Amino acid sequence: MSPRAGKNPGTTPHTLAFVESPVQLLNVLEWAHAQPAREGSGSGAELTLVVLSPNDPMTRGQLRRMAELARDEGHTVRWEEARGGTTAPFRTIGGLTPMLRQARRVVMGDPFSRYVQLLLTITRAGDLVVVDDGTATMEFVGQLARGERLVRWHRKGGRPGPRDLLFAPVSSSARRRLTPSEDRRVEVFSSMPIEESPEGVTITANTFAWTRARFGPPRVTKGADMVGTSLVETGVVDADRYLEAVGALARAHGAARYFAHRRESADKLHRLAVETGLEVVRPDLPLELIARRGPIGRTVLSFPSTVVHTLPLALSGTDVRVAVCDIDPRWLTDHASPRAQGFLSGVTGTARDVHRLAAVTPM
Repeated sequence: MSPRAGKNPGTTPHTLAFVESPVQLLNVLEWAHAQPAREGSGSGAELTLVVLSPNDPMTRGQLRRMAELARDEGHTVRWEEARGGTTAPFRTIGGLTPMLRQARRVVMGDPFSRYVQLLLTITRAGDLVVVDDGTATMEFVGQLARGERLVRWHRKGGRPGPRDLLFAPVSSSARRRLTPSEDRRVEVFSSMPIEESPEGVTITANTFAWTRARFGPPRVTKGADMVGTSLVETGVVDADRYLEAVGALARAHGAARYFAHRRESADKLHRLAVETGLEVVRPDLPLELIARRGPIGRTVLSFPSTVVHTLPLALSGTDVRVAVCDIDPRWLTDHASPRAQGFLSGVTGTARDVHRLAAVTPM
């Protein structure tokens, strides 16, 4: 793929979307798919999708696969090596500025991203859309409603570092841009349960209609599959406790496969395979698409994460049961955010159409 690929790259888009992860890209496709029904048009959104590529190889691989699907849907894709060296951000922002100033609508997947917050200070778009970046969307909407600074949930409660303080004016400006006004409309397109709706913000349900129309239905097997999480990598859960819990959960439910999160480390996954006997699968697409394509176990086991909200929607109409296991407070690291346990419990407690499991006790 060329660094800036796509059809008609010189055309000024009505809608400009920025994504940094495969899940964000998936949810932009879901949002675009929903446009004809909501706007009374048969053509959908006129969309140029900008991939602000990270350096992680697994994430890049999934993003390339998702970019192919976006092109299949008729969207323009512009791939930016946004983190390819110290000068890359300047080149990226400089190249995107003309498009940002002329776009009528900007769609973004991660309002906590410093990259996205910086781009928001440039755009003049009167229509801003936030699509899901997983459970972080729940925290973003709550913070926006309460007028708080935008901080990821697993970092909340900690002292701001020097980079946070340096970037604070940009973050504050982005938060103001994401606040509706007379000349600016803000929409959140989400499959997450939104309990605090900021005044003037339009909340639209993501039902994963595109995913169900594009893939499946899957072949459902008799066994159980497990879904991995990056809670160890983000410093929330102790690695030893996590591996013990995975093993106990797999034994209790007869799980054979473990679908790794794209951010899980290779060392942890190797140890997990050796200690639990699970087959570790590193998906090349977001799990919602993998599960919808199948085969998938009749029971899907997960710890609190995005998939406990999204998989029931993607697998609607199948016999698959999603079961979520609570995080025992004893599994948390000493430096986990004070907000962590409450947030994770909220992820589990607000999930619809899932079977709730008590925290497992390792043998």
